[in-house]
Amino acid sequence: MCGFAGFYGPENIDKEKIIKLMADRIAHRGPDSEGLFMEDDVAMGFRRLSIIDLSGGTQPLHSGDDRYVITFNGEIYNYKDLRAELKEEFGTEFVTDSDTETIIEVYRHFGEATAEKLRGMFSFVIYDRVEKSLYGARDYFGIKPFYYTYVGKNLVYGSEIKSFLDYPGFRKEINPDALKMYLVFQYSPLEESIFKGVYKLPQGTYFTYKNGELKTVRYFETSFDPRERSFDEAVEKIDAVVEESVRYHKIADVEVGGFLSGGVDSSYITSVARPEKTYSVGFNIEGFDETSLAGGLSKILGISNKIREITPEEFFDALPKVQYYSDEPHSNLSAVPLYFLSELAAKEVKVVLSGEGADEFFGGYDWYIESEASRKYRKLPQGLRNGLAKTLGKIPQSHIKRFFRENAKSVEDTYIGQAFIMGDKEANYYLAPEYKRDITFKDVTKPFYDKVRDKDDLTKKMYLDMNLWLVGDILLKADKMTMAHSLELRVPYLDKEVWNLARTLTTEQKMKGRETKRAFRKAASRHIPEEWYNRKKAGFMVPFRKWIREEKFAARVREYFNKDYAAQFFDVKKLNKLLQDHLSGERNNGRKIYTIYSFLLWYEQYFIIND
Repeated sequence: MCGFAGFYGPENIDKEKIIKLMADRIAHRGPDSEGLFMEDDVAMGFRRLSIIDLSGGTQPLHSGDDRYVITFNGEIYNYKDLRAELKEEFGTEFVTDSDTETIIEVYRHFGEATAEKLRGMFSFVIYDRVEKSLYGARDYFGIKPFYYTYVGKNLVYGSEIKSFLDYPGFRKEINPDALKMYLVFQYSPLEESIFKGVYKLPQGTYFTYKNGELKTVRYFETSFDPRERSFDEAVEKIDAVVEESVRYHKIADVEVGGFLSGGVDSSYITSVARPEKTYSVGFNIEGFDETSLAGGLSKILGISNKIREITPEEFFDALPKVQYYSDEPHSNLSAVPLYFLSELAAKEVKVVLSGEGADEFFGGYDWYIESEASRKYRKLPQGLRNGLAKTLGKIPQSHIKRFFRENAKSVEDTYIGQAFIMGDKEANYYLAPEYKRDITFKDVTKPFYDKVRDKDDLTKKMYLDMNLWLVGDILLKADKMTMAHSLELRVPYLDKEVWNLARTLTTEQKMKGRETKRAFRKAASRHIPEEWYNRKKAGFMVPFRKWIREEKFAARVREYFNKDYAAQFFDVKKLNKLLQDHLSGERNNGRKIYTIYSFLLWYEQYFIIND
């Protein structure tokens, strides 16, 4: 796993100086070596973390005929299969043993169809020295990042936005729509980032750039195709495809370790992969620590497990760095323990396996659970449900009233993903007048719901999460927190062959009653004890809401709520009231406080310290 940066355009600047600064800014992504390429109007910079073909595979890498030049971030797990096919069909001779050279040779023969032939995680750019054009792509599920912007007539791109800070003329400006949606979602869900004019290349998309024109094409779209098969057959197929994917994801010329929590996802992978070393973190507070479960499974499997407990002081001290490495403001609390977990693992290994993606592929979130009564009631016409909720509106609060009110609304009206920090009106309530916006969460979610309007509610939720939550939150923090420590994270569940099976599962195979990931858990039961495969999902639980009821930590938040620049974006009086209500125990405002606090820390990193 590595990082790249580049630009293309006619502007008269010192290309070598600028591209080196841009690449050095993301040296944490690749501390092993650097490489630069400049020609005519193009400049390409690269930082390498050596994983495959340690002595070869240096980038930017040239094709055998010297026509194409590539910078590539990620891993291609079927590269050996592709090399064999190219040798047999075209007689291709390879100079290195790297997956990077494989991509460039696939492009030489298949052009724009290259991305869909790859199995792995990737973002890359190929420069055609004859056509004076670029071709690039991002992987199916958005595991690896890709950003781009325009400065004058120049296209500027890279693995991380922070590399743009060193490009002459790059203007930092807050995108007000993205700020409001960040307060709602806890991450920026828009294609245009929090930096106005900086865009994310969507997952499953390739682009071409020629004569100053950028064209994007979606080569992969998430779709569901349930097929009739027995439950046992589904379990058999899940286990087979997970085992195969893990084998592919272990391909490396360095040691591969693993992240291990107390949940089924990482436990399943660990039991199949059997890495020699695993890593876990937690907090020494009851209800916020699963390290004992990780240690228990490690003993059963006979593998090493290193554990670190995070103190509240360490947590708060790390927050500025977490926001800097995130590129955009990000308030998923689990990013912080992931930052420390990556630091722990990076002391011994360069690669780790992790369990991201299982919940989105196999139906694992508690938010997906719907009671039998709700499921049957929701079959009634929407108008009738609205009428009943309105009729009961004047009666005192009760479980009955809450049931009718909550079930009157459709999934499209209520579900935005695994985090819902504030409603649209509440976000505007805290924002300063010049940053209030009319954009709503439905403006973000509706295009996705429209594509699955004829599906059941579970499928709708899973589809939305795969296109927003997974790529915008889960994978963003996974990439940025591990790369902050020069550690490569591999996610065997987020594999196109695993998805080709997962998309065919029926709703009942994914969930029945309150049992989530039903067939998946049964497959995992072949490898791990019941205490692990039947555990309720917890995730990285962080006791932030408890800590900030202590004055020494509340003071840190209060300091930022009252900084001069806070008033540029927020109504400071309302922020202080939000904090005070939490301190008094009147309300639990922990997540809202953390979301605003995280933005202010992020702003300081990018607009004050790195101004």
